[in-house]
Amino acid sequence: MDIPYDSSAAVRDGIPEHGRVPKYYAVKARLVPLLDELGEGGLLPTERDLAVRFGVSRETLRQALRELHLEGRLRRSGRGTVVAGPKLEQPLSLASYTEGVRRQGREPGRTLIGLERHPCPEGLARELGAEPGASVWHMERVLLADDERVGLESTYILVERVPGLDREFDPDSSFYAFLSERLAPEGTAFGDADERLETVLATPREALLVGTPPALPMLLIHRLSRDTEGRPLERVRSLYRGDRFSFTTRLGS
Repeated sequence: MDIPYDSSAAVRDGIPEHGRVPKYYAVKARLVPLLDELGEGGLLPTERDLAVRFGVSRETLRQALRELHLEGRLRRSGRGTVVAGPKLEQPLSLASYTEGVRRQGREPGRTLIGLERHPCPEGLARELGAEPGASVWHMERVLLADDERVGLESTYILVERVPGLDREFDPDSSFYAFLSERLAPEGTAFGDADERLETVLATPREALLVGTPPALPMLLIHRLSRDTEGRPLERVRSLYRGDRFSFTTRLGS
């Protein structure tokens, strides 16, 4: 079976030096040009038709399709399996999720799961510069892009910083913009943040909320932001679909 090969690829496009590849990978390599031909939203032929076209078993074909799903090249829809659009690129910066999604011509949105007050546990209190037991808001929202569920965000902030959060904030809007407006009269603003990025698998609850299989790799970002006076401001845990997101940053010397 011939495998498309790009001589400019840095690592021979995944093909080992001995030239032997698993059969599913050869099928996957031949599927990629088909996806490019169909274009975003194009309906993939049935598994039966594809297996006949490539002369492989249904199970071999399914393994190739599973990898393309995990890579974000395919997605399921009511019609079957269609070609997915490009991944959303989110900057690793203090810019909000709203700004990042809108820059790519997509419409951001959020669905509120819960907004509640809790006594602050010791570890979180230490991060937020508060006494254990201080009142803290916990806000959980599903992140949307053009009504597609793409992530889950949990935000923690001391009640004393935004006492009327449950009355004054529209949960479908940017919390970053809301906080920026609240900080302005105090003469402060967002200052800096520490972020940590890792790959995880979603819990069954998280997978249900985001609408993904539990086996789908997710990108998890932990953020602790501070205001311009150096005071801890918010603690955010953001879970993004690994098949729909990539992250960018600019490095300097």
